[in-house]
Amino acid sequence: QVQLVESGGGLVQAGGSLRLSCAASGSGFSIDVMGWYRQPPGKQRELVALIRSSGSSNYADSVQGRFTISRDNAKNTAYLQMNSLKPEDTAVYYCKANAERLGINRVYWGQGTQVTVSS
Repeated sequence: QVQLVESGGGLVQAGGSLRLSCAASGSGFSIDVMGWYRQPPGKQRELVALIRSSGSSNYADSVQGRFTISRDNAKNTAYLQMNSLKPEDTAVYYCKANAERLGINRVYWGQGTQVTVSS
């Protein structure tokens, strides 16, 4: 089993910054893609950004240029640096990992962390 634990959410004013972390733990696994998703109140979960083990990344248009995803492969940890935050960024942010363990590829999700941006 692989566990993902997010941290770093909170309340911030518009224009401010937050840094989210997602730490993966367990044994005998390797992670290919790590990503951040968010679910605004009353809306569906959406992709924010993802990063592959190679370091290549993709972003949603709505966060391009404001958010930066990174990862530390040695620590099995992904980060999301969020700058110039807007009220519409308010959501529960979830970490997702595509991991291989014992020859089986699975998708794992964290429990989510709340990000609230006040106007």
